[in-house]
Amino acid sequence: MRNRTPVVNPEPPPKTEYDRPSKSQRKRDVTALQELGRELSELPRAQLAELELPEKLHQALLDYNTITAHEGKRRQYQYIGKLMRDVDPEPLREALDRFTGDSKAEVGDMHLAEEGELGEFANVYPATDLQQLRVLVRNAKKERETSKPPRDFRKLYQLIREQIDARRKADTPTPAIEAGEEDEE
Repeated sequence: MRNRTPVVNPEPPPKTEYDRPSKSQRKRDVTALQELGRELSELPRAQLAELELPEKLHQALLDYNTITAHEGKRRQYQYIGKLMRDVDPEPLREALDRFTGDSKAEVGDMHLAEEGELGEFANVYPATDLQQLRVLVRNAKKERETSKPPRDFRKLYQLIREQIDARRKADTPTPAIEAGEEDEE
């Protein structure tokens, strides 16, 4: 009998470069868009109106809240995901984070004021009343130490939130001003 050794190709098969994402990756992307759409649908109408959304998507998000049947909500959820494919999700995610308070920049600003770094907070937000801010920080610390309800902490949070919102509105140019600047050039 002959001793047969199997012939093994020493070179691995050539790797093929796919020109598109896998089916699993596409499903994950669509699910993420659907979830973003669901989070957007939970926003109040006023905040939803601030976003620059296509008319169909805006209406679909409003319709989602009026549907009560489980199957109807599921179908509308999928429809929102389909409409979201034509929209860049990054600006929507950033706006959603701003609305829900998850924006990293805003959280950092909150920590500046909460940790007592009032000078740095005042540099970033010069319109802030420092005396009021100091009093609220001091009282909030006392509340925490004595386990009292966080009344002054809430006031501190509201003051910081007002400063962040005021600065954001001041930094955001209005469309009428932008159009006027384009005409002058």
